[in-house]
Amino acid sequence: MTKVLNPKYKAPSRESLTNHLIPAWYGVEKGNLISELKTVSKAAITADGWTSFSQDHYLTVTLHYVSNGQAKEKVLKTKAVYQAQTGSAVAEEIDDILEEYGVRQKVVAATVDNAANMDVAIKQLQIVKFPCFAHTLNLGAQKLYNCTAISNWAARVRAVIVWMKRSHMAKVVLKEKQDLLKLPKHMLLLDVRTRWNSLYLMMERFCEQFPAIQAAAIDPRIRKPMEKERLAKIGNEDLRKAEEFVQLMRKHYTSTLAVSSDKSPTCGEILPILQKLEQQYTVQEGDSAFTRSIKENIWNDLSKRYQGTDIQRFLEEATILDPRFKYKVRSDEVWDRIREAAITENIVAARDELPKEGETQRGGSEDGEEEKDYALPPPSKKTALEELFEEEDNELRSICESQPRLSLAQKVDQEIQLYKSLPSIPCRDSATLWWWNKQDTLPLLSGLAENYLCVQASSTPSERVFSTAGDTISPERSRILPKKADMLIFLQKNC
Repeated sequence: MTKVLNPKYKAPSRESLTNHLIPAWYGVEKGNLISELKTVSKAAITADGWTSFSQDHYLTVTLHYVSNGQAKEKVLKTKAVYQAQTGSAVAEEIDDILEEYGVRQKVVAATVDNAANMDVAIKQLQIVKFPCFAHTLNLGAQKLYNCTAISNWAARVRAVIVWMKRSHMAKVVLKEKQDLLKLPKHMLLLDVRTRWNSLYLMMERFCEQFPAIQAAAIDPRIRKPMEKERLAKIGNEDLRKAEEFVQLMRKHYTSTLAVSSDKSPTCGEILPILQKLEQQYTVQEGDSAFTRSIKENIWNDLSKRYQGTDIQRFLEEATILDPRFKYKVRSDEVWDRIREAAITENIVAARDELPKEGETQRGGSEDGEEEKDYALPPPSKKTALEELFEEEDNELRSICESQPRLSLAQKVDQEIQLYKSLPSIPCRDSATLWWWNKQDTLPLLSGLAENYLCVQASSTPSERVFSTAGDTISPERSRILPKKADMLIFLQKNC
């Protein structure tokens, strides 16, 4: 076909692609990313480990920052590691990756899972560590398996679902009953303890298909007494518990989706979501024993999370600087910390803009050579309108010059009062874009907000990379070199 379309075209060979074209493309894109990151002031990372089909262990680091009102996400490296992944080893590997891209001093926080080696690594890097909120929610939900009443009830439902998924005749009968009862033709789902929200999804599907399951239980084609007895054990009481469970856990499920979405959920969402869940899991007088046990088991675990002083203070400041949730934290102390942080941030920025020692104001050399005096350009000629209203312009200029100049602290106070007076924005709107549009009216706070809006609520960005890595290092390509796999993953996610 290519010969017919263009007889002169010669397709590149496999060797040319793998050894020349892809490395050259990777080198160009990597250089462009390094140049782009030079303009970034603050950033955050996520990191996680993964084992490929060929049993090679990889470490992925993703970088998150704000640029021109947009939250940016870049995959820095998917690095093969061959030593024991102790905390010190992981810290050294992450540090090398950050130094390679020149962002080591710009990283303000890292969002990782609850593994012990990641905890040690981030502490050694002296970066604020945020436990992945999606993992935290899952750990809270897993506490239900430790409750005898809930685990026994779930085991009965699970046994029926396992049998119906394994029995060919049960599948046939179930589909017929779905047609008769006009139910969605959905398969029954089975929970996996390590999979997020799988218990909730299993019970939700069980409630949906309960009439079909009950109808299948009395079908004469299911002949074995043991099978009928197993189905008959599931009654209306189990359905009632399942409906209570689904209604109670729906916000938990929605929270997990919110913080593991593909739209860069920031750490400013964590406290508002926890407040929602606290309301949901508060025990009420009319709650049944079953509902009370669910609430107590989950909230006893979640209430112990994010209690560190540094993390709590960071989350409060991030929530206030998120215009969607700024009224969720009502504390004057937090606003005082925001004020001090804004003043410090702008003092440091002003210090960095000063010429370094040995440099002149005009950017001259250190040799002390006399610089040429360049004449200033002549003032532009006034327009006819400016000449006509010259007196009014001079009067306005004198009024502006007579007004006292505000100190940096006074400017910050003015911006904080203005920010407080502005209404919150809907959750569907972008917080980063809102601050970008307010950088003229709130210049001091907008720069500070970027330090918090880049921090991710969960480590799903790095875990999402492993889906791409699984397609790249597939069973058919299990012998691909780790260096080439890193190039392909980098190009696929960043280009």
